[in-house]
Amino acid sequence: MKSYLCAIGTANPPHKIPQMQIADFMATALQFDETETRKLKALYRVSGIAHRYSVLQDYERQNGDFTFYPNHVTLDPFPTVQQRMDVYKEHAVNLSEEAVRNCLQQVPAVTLEELTHLITVSCTGMYAPGLDIELVERLNLARSVQRTAVNFMGCYAAFNALKLADSICRANPEAKVMLVCTELCTIHFQKYTQPDHLVSNALFGDGAAAVLMQGKPCQELSLELQSFHCDLEPAGKREMAWHIGDTGFEMTLSSYVPDLIKNGIKQLTERLLQGLKTTVEEIKHFAIHPGGKRILEVIEQELSLTRHDNRYAYQVLRDFGNMSSATVLFVLKAMMQDLTLKDANEPVLSFAFGPGLTLESMLLKVHYAPADASL
Repeated sequence: MKSYLCAIGTANPPHKIPQMQIADFMATALQFDETETRKLKALYRVSGIAHRYSVLQDYERQNGDFTFYPNHVTLDPFPTVQQRMDVYKEHAVNLSEEAVRNCLQQVPAVTLEELTHLITVSCTGMYAPGLDIELVERLNLARSVQRTAVNFMGCYAAFNALKLADSICRANPEAKVMLVCTELCTIHFQKYTQPDHLVSNALFGDGAAAVLMQGKPCQELSLELQSFHCDLEPAGKREMAWHIGDTGFEMTLSSYVPDLIKNGIKQLTERLLQGLKTTVEEIKHFAIHPGGKRILEVIEQELSLTRHDNRYAYQVLRDFGNMSSATVLFVLKAMMQDLTLKDANEPVLSFAFGPGLTLESMLLKVHYAPADASL
């Protein structure tokens, strides 16, 4: 039995905000002086990000007139967890629905009514009845659709959802699984001035990605899932973390994370490829989660990759920032759009990282339907 990733749909909120405009907002909100502001803007300039998307307009507004944050120089009283979850509940379902519909536009032969399973993924909001049930109602899915929620696992969570979808499709070739990753990272801005928090505020954006998976290919191009491997780097347990505080979800992203990934990435790759007839040197296609520019650079160093090899990760980082679990799916989509018949049977190597420190890896293979392969 096999499983295939047939299509990826994406969606972003309407507010596309230049990176340096966000830097201005942050400097004002944190009440930085001239020297602190100059250092902050330098951090934003070297981030590799041109712009990010947010469900909040406030990051575009430098002189108050906010719709979410209080119109006060200190942003007090600072929004509570409940207020942030209200924003999540308002916007997450719309973004998710858009991503699903975008996904199915690419595979006209598959209808919403045919979906047998729905997997929702998020670490930036939660409520019950949740996003999964709201999507069933919005999309008029069968009430009997089997639902699973993968919550609060961070940037690598898409891999766990893909593993689940892979198992479902291998067990039931008739299954049609819709997987939706939706993250509203920008609703969790915190007014901390420690370096880890400044880095987090400089990276994250909002977005959603939806994936259709089946036990058989459903159009000319698809990606066949081959193998997964996960590893933990316990030394990084405190270096990348995600906690719920009194005024929102609080991200810790230490500057040591790239070094921890550098130390573990080669071993992770070797274990993934062990027993398979593939070596890193033979792989031409890469879909790496852009947790940050430095993370991409250390992976290239360790695996002897070029920036061109890693171009899709840089492209997504530049255009969207880090959207947590949805990001690696944006990278896979960008890569798939460039694949052609000459890439048939080529391997694809993918990575993502998150709290723990967790390192996830996946090997896929480019598949072309036999009926079209002779064209």
